[in-house]
Amino acid sequence: MKYCWRLSVALVASLALVSAASAQTYPSRPITVIVPFPPGGLTDVPARVMATLMSQSIGQNMVIENKTGGSGTIGVAVASRAAPDGYTLLANSLADTQNLHFAPITYHPFDDFTQIGWIVDGPPMVAVVNAALPYKTFAEFVAAAKASPKSISFGTSGPFSGPAMALALMNKSAGIDVVAVAYRGSGDAAQAVVSGAIHGAITFVSQAKPLVDDGKVRVLAIAAPVRTPVWPDVPTFQDLGYKIDFRGFVGLAAPAKTPKPVVDLLNKHLNAVVQSDAFKSRMGPLGMAPPPASENTPEKYDAFMRAETARQGEIAKLLKAQEPAPPR
Repeated sequence: MKYCWRLSVALVASLALVSAASAQTYPSRPITVIVPFPPGGLTDVPARVMATLMSQSIGQNMVIENKTGGSGTIGVAVASRAAPDGYTLLANSLADTQNLHFAPITYHPFDDFTQIGWIVDGPPMVAVVNAALPYKTFAEFVAAAKASPKSISFGTSGPFSGPAMALALMNKSAGIDVVAVAYRGSGDAAQAVVSGAIHGAITFVSQAKPLVDDGKVRVLAIAAPVRTPVWPDVPTFQDLGYKIDFRGFVGLAAPAKTPKPVVDLLNKHLNAVVQSDAFKSRMGPLGMAPPPASENTPEKYDAFMRAETARQGEIAKLLKAQEPAPPR
């Protein structure tokens, strides 16, 4: 028994030495960051800017690899099976806290990963309507929706997407029955508002802003705890008395069992990059910003992912409850 105990201690000590040694030489080759969505999207852009700046900080190229499909599940599955050596990372996002509530997946969004930290928080989602409509405030919109249930249609980026879940939450909170119309993406939904195909949409700040700037759509409320600098005069849902908080986020993760010294080193360089003026100046106009460095730790990001996954599960139940019954 004593021999076995000594052997176990020796094994743990040797593994610790290997991890320490690997961290001292890490990184010695390029690092791949898997983005499970197409180039130019709300996950890709902050991850790509981060990778460009972090390549300079960490002394090795960080290469973005877009592995798309399955609402983000294909790329995440690939990342979950990668070697836990710090050379394959994942840009995870809001979708990772939602997908397991709607579809069978081959991985777990946090048990199969070691979280590194936030790249950005946001952008928040917003409720927009065609600028030609008479609703000047969210209160006027709610009054119209209550007066004529199911007469107002809002676009989303799919039946089980973040915007669809935010719309379900808005319907529940405001006691209205706005009809969801699914589009391929929230950007397409916003364009459908402009064309008049639908009355409004739940979309992201970054996708709504150019349309608002052109006077084509009107923002009624923002789904964030505080107002956005993009539109300081537009109220949040919470300003209006509704408990609606629905924001995107993008973070950085590694496969589970990646050595802690490697994770800590990545977090250090990640914070150096995302707190820089060069990064913040690119993200601000998109309604995105990193949390303070003191809050951006692997432990706090992991706790956030777990709590947000549980919260999204409750909203998923609400969405499923609002779905119309299938035809008989």
